[in-house]
Amino acid sequence: MTVMLASGTPGVAETAAAAPHGPVYGTVAPMDVTIRTRLMPQLAALLDQTLREKRAMRLDGVPVFDAHDKFLPGKIAGAFALLLLDTPHSDPRFQTYLAGFRQIADMTVEDDNDSWGMYYYISALYSLKKAGLLDSAVSAETQRKLREKLDWRRFVRTDDLTLIELPNNYFGVAFSIARLRMLLGWEDASGSDALFEKMLDHYRKYSGAFGFADETDGKGRFDRYSVLLIGEIAQRLIETGRTPPPEVREWLRKSVDLMLPRFNLTGEGFEYGRSIGPYGETCFLEVMTAAAELGVLTPEEQRMAYAFSSRIAARYVDFWIDADTGSVNMWDKGRRTDGYREKYRILGENLSLARQYVYTNEEWNDLGFRSKPTDPGYAAWLDRLPKSTFTWFAKGDYDRALLTLRDGRHVIGLPLINGADGQHMHNAYFPIPASTGMLSGSADATFPQLVPQVTLQDGTVLMPLAWFRDVTVELNGITTIVTYRQDAADRIGGDDAVKDKRLSFETRYVFSPGHITRTDRMVPAEPLKVKNISLEFASFSSKPVVQAAGAISYGEGEVTRFDVQGFQRCRAAEVNAAPYRAPTGPLSSRALCERGAATMASPLSVGWSLTYR
Repeated sequence: MTVMLASGTPGVAETAAAAPHGPVYGTVAPMDVTIRTRLMPQLAALLDQTLREKRAMRLDGVPVFDAHDKFLPGKIAGAFALLLLDTPHSDPRFQTYLAGFRQIADMTVEDDNDSWGMYYYISALYSLKKAGLLDSAVSAETQRKLREKLDWRRFVRTDDLTLIELPNNYFGVAFSIARLRMLLGWEDASGSDALFEKMLDHYRKYSGAFGFADETDGKGRFDRYSVLLIGEIAQRLIETGRTPPPEVREWLRKSVDLMLPRFNLTGEGFEYGRSIGPYGETCFLEVMTAAAELGVLTPEEQRMAYAFSSRIAARYVDFWIDADTGSVNMWDKGRRTDGYREKYRILGENLSLARQYVYTNEEWNDLGFRSKPTDPGYAAWLDRLPKSTFTWFAKGDYDRALLTLRDGRHVIGLPLINGADGQHMHNAYFPIPASTGMLSGSADATFPQLVPQVTLQDGTVLMPLAWFRDVTVELNGITTIVTYRQDAADRIGGDDAVKDKRLSFETRYVFSPGHITRTDRMVPAEPLKVKNISLEFASFSSKPVVQAAGAISYGEGEVTRFDVQGFQRCRAAEVNAAPYRAPTGPLSSRALCERGAATMASPLSVGWSLTYR
């Protein structure tokens, strides 16, 4: 297969890589080349359209200024500042962009602009001030209004520095705004100093001994953000010139250690949890560039991190930007993201993603990698990475952890976490194997992907999702075995996970090359009148054929066979509808296996196995 690389020159992909994977980059253009020649023109086109059409602007049919994107003014300012600072003063477009920034700032200054939007905006103002352009780009009256509006006190209580109805990662946002206000001369250092200590105290409390941030107050949601958050904190310290304390470097190293075994040739990132897709990839950029900037990486790791960053950048323009619309696509042509990033935010998503690529590229340039070819030994280095890595997030009343497996070109994750309030019922957080482009849940979807769902006669729905104990990992040659128990089921139906002691579970996974098996032993505390036990497997593989003894074979795709045990009947068919959509593209088939009504008076075992190329 031949694939066009980010440089615009043909390269040879090492394996076939149709959607939902995207290209395999055996070689790739330097990150700076991709950003300068492909991403910056896309960003300029969007901002030129914003200047022309202003409040009438529509992007892929979405009226972007009527969509109530609460971060949009800040994202526009942040992107415009990047474009303005990237344009030589001798270029005729410089004056156009300077006047355009002033016009858009005046136009949007009264619009809603919350938290992250405040940060993007004030960061843009600070970059303009450093370049001597602030007074030319923003009128005095608009600056006065922005000084009032871009204030961390709008979402932080000043008496005890607690967040107002926001998740814990917003402590970093508040600190960043306060620090930038100080650098702009809008306030003294007392606010940012207090928020800095609050941010670190909170991180210490909810990261515990293992150094990863729980996104909840101790319930065990460890997702992409748990690994990214310390990278964001480090990036804000780098941006504002504050020296990170040693423990920030220590926490950052823990994220590095989790990420390194997940590097690949495709630029694919996190495969589970919310807000992944392109953001599952930019989190690698933010963490690894911060680690490189702060001297946390070895020289070899730095070269490999740059090689992976270059692939992530190439993947963004090759895979995520839709040539038909000129926009990032997380919503159409079979793709799906969570409600937090619905398509009404389309312009803002383009701008904030571009900003992440641009500023991380600038950091690599500062480190001496500008237009530098990537290390030719990257693929061989990948082959030397450990095949099985187990990362603890928390131990205590409940265990939280992540297994990372490398099998050929597949990176497979098994997250043992609690999705907690608002996410526990969504299969993107289920304790199931996930691998971008091969095994995937679907954002905000609740179908029982690869997990037994027990429906009782009284209507209660029970699933083994949240309460992991006694997690063990055994490496036996090329086989990895994971076992754990749950002394309660998760009662489905509410926003948060709820324990139901009527049913407990003992689970065993066996991973070997090209094969995964899961067995659940369900133990009732008392006889349970069961209406149904069901399990689904929504797959990228297609042409399913149901065979005897609960086996399903697939005519096309990476998963070639799916077998179940303990179920009485299965059916399978092609599928082309919501919710069977993954972040990277449509799921092609759906298998549904069921076990009918009965009284469960003794332990019952069910399970499945799948085979893949």
